[in-house]
Amino acid sequence: MDWIPFVRERQSRFAEQHGELDERSLVRKGNVAYAAALGLLMARDPDAAEWFGRAAATWRESWQGGESWGRPIGAIKASLLARDEPAAEQYSQWALDAGAARAESPIGRYAATLALLVLARWADARQVADTLRGRDDFPQDVAGALAYISAHDVVGYAEAIESVVESFETRTEYLEDARVADTALVLDLLARRRGIELDLPDSDVLP
Repeated sequence: MDWIPFVRERQSRFAEQHGELDERSLVRKGNVAYAAALGLLMARDPDAAEWFGRAAATWRESWQGGESWGRPIGAIKASLLARDEPAAEQYSQWALDAGAARAESPIGRYAATLALLVLARWADARQVADTLRGRDDFPQDVAGALAYISAHDVVGYAEAIESVVESFETRTEYLEDARVADTALVLDLLARRRGIELDLPDSDVLP
């Protein structure tokens, strides 16, 4: 795929603004910036980091409290993919301060687990990740990968990450049509923080 036209179209959309942006408009703007960043990542363009940063900042700006856990999740993931350690820690603390670890929803607990892994709170991360396992409303390969990273289980993680990549290969819908296994990339970065260094499977949804 030629990612450059894909990126340029989304960068153009990000630049558009008609009047004051409301919460939903900011979320969509963040989504577009994130898609542009993923396209740049696939094209191996160093400008990807800047666009991941824009996505994270826009999602943070859109936050009005409540149970909108997708926004801190996106900000954490974007910061990790940008290799921006201070931002990843900042957004992780934001998620925890907002109550992600106490959330009833699996998405809230997902946000908490990502945050705890970024902050190297392995035992806490495993405790929250384990609450995601066995649920029918959350991807079990992702839940498993989070738990295995927390526990430093290399074999379990290897099997889980392969399943995560396969799920991206076979799906038909992607955020802003960016066919990229971003969750697998984020899990890989978190695993490496834990000392688990495995090569991701060869795939056309990975850079």
